[in-house]
Amino acid sequence: MSTAKIALVTGSTDGLGRAVARSLASRGYHVWVHGRNEARGQALLREIAAQGGEARFVRADFASLAEVRALAAGLRELPRLDLLINNAGIGPATPGVSGRELSVDGVELRFAVNYLSGFLLTRLLLPLLERSAPSRIVNVSSGGQYPLDFDNLMLERAYSGMRAYMQSKLAQILFTVDLAQQLRGRGVTVNCLHPATYMDTTMVRAMGVTPVNVVESGEAAVLRLACAPQLADTTGAFFNGTELAQANPQAYDAAARRQLAEASARLAEFPADASA
Repeated sequence: MSTAKIALVTGSTDGLGRAVARSLASRGYHVWVHGRNEARGQALLREIAAQGGEARFVRADFASLAEVRALAAGLRELPRLDLLINNAGIGPATPGVSGRELSVDGVELRFAVNYLSGFLLTRLLLPLLERSAPSRIVNVSSGGQYPLDFDNLMLERAYSGMRAYMQSKLAQILFTVDLAQQLRGRGVTVNCLHPATYMDTTMVRAMGVTPVNVVESGEAAVLRLACAPQLADTTGAFFNGTELAQANPQAYDAAARRQLAEASARLAEFPADASA
């Protein structure tokens, strides 16, 4: 492996993640491409190599915490990790499936894939990110946010796929604010964003929505948070595209963030303060 900066982009075999991974490689990063589909991953590696970039593929299904742990275990042996982009996610509905779905671990599926697996992966990789400081964490969230009800976090009542999706995206933002506070002064910044509305991606098309933005719009917003020198000291922020914005008020509620941290630690079987 070269001495290039190293980036991990989760969910990078399709859509926004794929575009971001390709661009980071063109900027000289050694990119770890993550996804569930080996063929798509290898195709992206060939594309990056043809453009003179460096990349490797790692497979993990974020519906399984065991696979997330295995992914982190392999990456912890890296000499450094300069950039972690938590982009992996699923939309409000699975084609051909109606009703509430669960992960391998019995967690509501959208909460598991869109938030909890990223929470666990980030926590497991924090020691490496701190050793690599200055480093950055970028969480790809959404402008669609629904407040978390901690008495019904798994949505066993009043379930809807859109609510599940939107609460998982707000959970990412609560985690961003919380982790940024914990890491102040330690050389690791943590930010999140709504990349762009209804980009032309597989997820959006599967929702039956007509795209209104090209993927490049979201790509530019993510790359700005990941690489822009002027944002080197920005942390704990939520961006709407490239503009600093305010998330749902629950993101700034310390008690709600504490409740989420405790629930996440329990569900992921990871001590809340293990990497703090």
